[in-house]
Amino acid sequence: MGKRKVGEAHTPTGECVSEVQRLLRERLCREQLPQSPEGIESQHKHLLELLRRTAIHGESNSVLIIGPRGAGKTMLLQRVLGELLERSDVKTTLLQVHLNGLLQTDDRIALREITRQLHLENVVGDKVFGSFAENLAFLLEALKKGDRSSSRPVLFTLDEFDLFAHHKNQTLLYNLLDVSQSAQAPVAVVGLTCRLDVLELLEKRVKSRFSHRQIHLLSSVTFRQHLERVRDQLRLPDTFPDARFTQEWNAGVEALCDDKSVEEVLQRQFNSTKDFRSLNRLLMLSLSRVTVAHPSIRPADLLDASRLFSADSKANILHGLSILELCLVIAMKHLNDIYVGEPFNLQMVYNEFKKFLQRKSHSIYNFEQPVVMKAFEHLQQLELIRPADGSTDRTQREYRLMRLMLDHSQIMEALQRYPQCPTDVKQWAMSAFG
Repeated sequence: MGKRKVGEAHTPTGECVSEVQRLLRERLCREQLPQSPEGIESQHKHLLELLRRTAIHGESNSVLIIGPRGAGKTMLLQRVLGELLERSDVKTTLLQVHLNGLLQTDDRIALREITRQLHLENVVGDKVFGSFAENLAFLLEALKKGDRSSSRPVLFTLDEFDLFAHHKNQTLLYNLLDVSQSAQAPVAVVGLTCRLDVLELLEKRVKSRFSHRQIHLLSSVTFRQHLERVRDQLRLPDTFPDARFTQEWNAGVEALCDDKSVEEVLQRQFNSTKDFRSLNRLLMLSLSRVTVAHPSIRPADLLDASRLFSADSKANILHGLSILELCLVIAMKHLNDIYVGEPFNLQMVYNEFKKFLQRKSHSIYNFEQPVVMKAFEHLQQLELIRPADGSTDRTQREYRLMRLMLDHSQIMEALQRYPQCPTDVKQWAMSAFG
């Protein structure tokens, strides 16, 4: 990019802005692992030693990494694996299978995924196995080297480990932990979970085969460190092609992080989650507003991104309701205010709605009961209301007890944003007596 005279106004080119977008998106999407694991050195050493024993010495192990979201469980595992795979003997022998409880929702799907990741589809072919254990044993046997004397070590990573405990009979967990304990093949089973009570979810036979090794991670990041992360994620490096633009951009990042309104947004986000990925998504939304006309991230961009990021899905559903459906929700709100915590039925809601209509000398909301019932059922389909516990399907529809799944603030906020909401409906919602 060409040199400019001193004092000349600096106008960034489209190419310059595109390069900023590309560089920062890559940084925010492909999260860089820290050079060294800060604050978790002992956990890092423990896990590295366990996996080294499996990968190099053929010992089988099982371990759980437990900690809240954003504490660094995946980062810790990736750092350890990165160090292990630097050794050529480990890189050529260690096999990895990564399963996730959100994706592999039953043992059949999990077994198919294990087969795929171990590249054994052709070996299994159309073979029929009597049990899950037989199938897994066959897969591990197929991994043995040419001399059939020793198997290649396999690392099984089970993300969202607690969800595998909900599989029927916990067959997958039982068989993996059984193999790791019985030394049939060198296997390491690493579970990652947010649940501190995860061992209570395991059946007795599964728990007895688990090594009971646990690595706990707790997020010790302070808000000042969180703010410094924002600066690091948004700063441009000195190697950026346009030096003048880099200087102006980085000065803008400093000004952004010093802004009080931005600090409040980031503090709210930090209080709700310390997950680094959540912060990156917020910054990505802000970055999408950078253009040639606005070549920096402004406080308003971050505030808008925060509103989008924390948008209430149920409040948004209310914006798409018909006036009748909105009136029924307001009637339910008043019933909740009168009979605190008590369920209601369609007849009670309809009576409350009729009281509102009777106060209007010229009512434009004149609906027959079947129409009201249809609107009530639509609210149930949207899951804005749900049947109260103990209410049976045999009860007549208009007397079936229901509960409202919205609170007062969600309804009032949605009313403020409802397109062309009639004034009398707003006033009715705000009135204390319904």
